[in-house]
Amino acid sequence: MEMRNASVAVIGAGDYIGGAIAKRFAAEGFWVFAGRRNGNKLAPLVAEVEASHGRITARSLDARNETDLNAFLQEADAHAPLEVCIFNIGANVNYPILETTDRVFRKVWEMGCYSGFIAGREAARLMLPRARGCIFFTGATASVRGGIGYAAFASAKFGLRAVAQSMARELGPRNIHVAHLIIDAGVDTAWVRDRIREREGDAALSNLAPDRLMRPSAVAEAYWQLYQQPRDAWTFEQEIRPFGEKW
Repeated sequence: MEMRNASVAVIGAGDYIGGAIAKRFAAEGFWVFAGRRNGNKLAPLVAEVEASHGRITARSLDARNETDLNAFLQEADAHAPLEVCIFNIGANVNYPILETTDRVFRKVWEMGCYSGFIAGREAARLMLPRARGCIFFTGATASVRGGIGYAAFASAKFGLRAVAQSMARELGPRNIHVAHLIIDAGVDTAWVRDRIREREGDAALSNLAPDRLMRPSAVAEAYWQLYQQPRDAWTFEQEIRPFGEKW
């Protein structure tokens, strides 16, 4: 592959979507900076990227900590100019409203909204002097529609969408592409499969309809396509879902 003099920061580089994003951009020659809580869990991702001759640096990261997050982005930019920052923290929880404690609501907001604001602001601080870059945010169905039991999650995702929209209006004219990707579907992860098992039983998992769940690699491809858009046709918000998903 051709190595680029550019880095991509993946904030929330989990085992599924975040890992797939890291692999997709590494395959295109980016220096990947992958951050998540319990950074030791990134070892398999690092091994896979390096086995494919990609470049990746893994870090433990608490995205709610401004100092921690700023240092992570500064380190990425020091290795190669920060070209892309992807905020991919989920914070998906489901509690009936009377069981949604102050602590849960505050923590979900900090993870899903506040940390996205910090990530976007600090990425913009690095990109604006060069007048180029991309800042992408992972959204969900809850970004546009609150559901039963999702008061905390939906409020965080609604807020993140507002942050992204405000940033896009401000930074777009300065050649920074800000986009918000709404994943309107279940993604094929262990957590989602566990929820299906709880609701529908073990048999449901062995008889899942084709493409009922979205592959993490498909999400990564959507981000790669956003990155490649010409600036006279930038997308701010894109919704993706499997062809059989009802909406």
